[in-house]
Formats: sequence, structure tokens, C-alpha cells
Amino acid sequence: MIEIEISADNTKEILEEIQKHIGGTIEEKWSECMLVVDNEIAKGSIRFIPFDWGVNLLDYKITFSDEVRLKIHASEFNPIRFIYAFNGNFKHRFGVHNQEELVEQFQSLIFTNKSIGVNYIHFPKDVKLEINVIQIIRKHFLKKRTTNVSTLNKKLYEIFVDTDHENRFVHYGVLNLKMADHVKKLWNLKTKGMLRILKIEAKVYEILSMHIQQHNKLQQGVPLPTSLIKSELIKIRQLSQAIIKNPAKDYSLETLSAESGLSQAKLQDGFKFLYTRTVTEYIRHIRLEASRNLITSTDLNISQIVYTIGFTSRSYFSKIFKEKYGVTPNEFKKQLIIPIAV
Repeated sequence: MIEIEISADNTKEILEEIQKHIGGTIEEKWSECMLVVDNEIAKGSIRFIPFDWGVNLLDYKITFSDEVRLKIHASEFNPIRFIYAFNGNFKHRFGVHNQEELVEQFQSLIFTNKSIGVNYIHFPKDVKLEINVIQIIRKHFLKKRTTNVSTLNKKLYEIFVDTDHENRFVHYGVLNLKMADHVKKLWNLKTKGMLRILKIEAKVYEILSMHIQQHNKLQQGVPLPTSLIKSELIKIRQLSQAIIKNPAKDYSLETLSAESGLSQAKLQDGFKFLYTRTVTEYIRHIRLEASRNLITSTDLNISQIVYTIGFTSRSYFSKIFKEKYGVTPNEFKKQLIIPIAV
């Protein structure tokens, strides 16, 4: 096992401490700082992006060839960490505890320690890790004009206002597949420069809000749907991803049920839980989103787009497009045409 002891005053120093033990090079472009590793110890990358008001992103897309344990001293740099395991798993414990807690794929962790405390994060070997970490430096974050932590539930409120780091807090979340979709979008952003950083920051705040919403629900005792187990929910997410990739396919509740081995009732329960839509509503939503993207990014006419995304009636398509976006497809297309001054 490789143990990396970290005493850092900021997240960039955490990246540098990890580099000392596993090698690699640190590349910096705009505000993104990336540790890239390809050696006998690890393959992949660890990325750090700072934002204003004490918010920063640290995400791992890496495979270690040996177990790696981070021993992180809280010190004065002691953020609240919101962690999500998109792929792979890891274990966590405080230095005062002996028992490690496993955080599995699609589960989350929120924790912070006392300023004199130690945090342990234990990564497995030979597992492709995709871990999203959002860190909040409380003293800076509370100065943000739009920050209103009084709206948080009691436990999170107490942690956010604990700027002297007098308390220890941990929350192990349950299965959250909605968050996986947002983390995936965060990693798939293709823009460059300042626009890229702005889009990443917006998505980071969206993911942060989902951590808080999940904590609220668990505090209120809102359970997972009793008709579905974890593996079935994961299977439903896989179906939803397949629909996104190929919206034109002739989907139906019957064919999806046969393909997945799940009953139609379970499919409906799962889509309602994950996406607040029935199966039919979800398919229609994805097709409309795809049509809007095609209108924006291609020269296809409306009739071509209708058949490209799997609809057979142009009039029906125009009707539901206007219901969703407030304009007809043709009106939307005209809005994209910018007159050129002569």
C-alpha cells in the first residue's frame, strides 16, 4: 500500500503532494490544473479547478496499480467535501475511528473534520476510479452575497457556519443515479477557455445542490422506491443512456421490458423516480432535446429532423415542440438566424 501524507493549505498543494508519490506531470491551462500520470504506479489524471468564493473541484479519473491511502491533515485548510463515486469505490474514515466505511459506485459522501483531525481516503488497486469532489472553504463561501445557508437543514447549517472547525461531520449517502448524469455532463463539456470554466462552475453548483437535496430527503426519511433494488435502478439508468445515444429507435414499454427483464411496472416506477417522467414522457423529452440540438447545429430541414429523431408525424412533432419550448420548430429556427449588417 502507498500512503500519502498530506498537509496542505490549498487544493493545488494536495495535487503536488500526490505527484511526489506517484509521479506524473502537472499541466495548467486557464484555471484547470491537471496531474497526468502514466507509469507503473498509476494511469490517468487528477484535475483541480478553483472558483470564486471558496468553491473548488477536484476530480479523479485514474487507476492505481497498488492500494493508495491519502492521510489528509485537516489543519486550517479544512473544507466541507462533497464526494461522488461515479465509477469504482473508495473507503473513508476519520483518524479517531478504526472502522473504514465503504462508498460504492453511485453513492456519495459529505464530510469535514476538526482542524486538528486527520482524514483517510483509501482507494483500491486495479479499479478504474472516476471520483468527483467538490470542496467548500466556509469562511470564503459565507461571504458570497447570494449564499443563504439559513435555508439548509439544521445539520448542514451547523456545519456551514462552523468556520472555526470545531465539529466533525460525516454523511454517507445512498444510491443516487440522477447525480451520475450531471457528473457525466461535467466531464463531457467540450468548450474551451473562459466559457468552459463558466460552464463547469455552473455544473459544479448544480451537483452541489443535488448533494444537499439528497441529504434533505434522507433527513426527512424519504426512501428509495420499495419496488426496485439497486441493480434494477442501475439497469434503468443504462436504458436511459441508450435512449439518449439513439433516440430514433422504435422504443416501447413492451420492448424495453423484454430487453431489460424488468416488468413494465418496475420500469415506470424507476423512470418516475430517476427522471420524474414515465417511460413514454422520457423518450419524448429526449427526442425533443435531440431535435433542438439538430436545429441548432445542422442544416437539416424540419421534416428531415422529424424522421431523424424517430417521429413519424411532423404536425405532432410541431405541437409537442411548441408545448415544451413555447415556439414552433420553424419559429425556433428563425430565431437562430442573425441578420448581417451591411
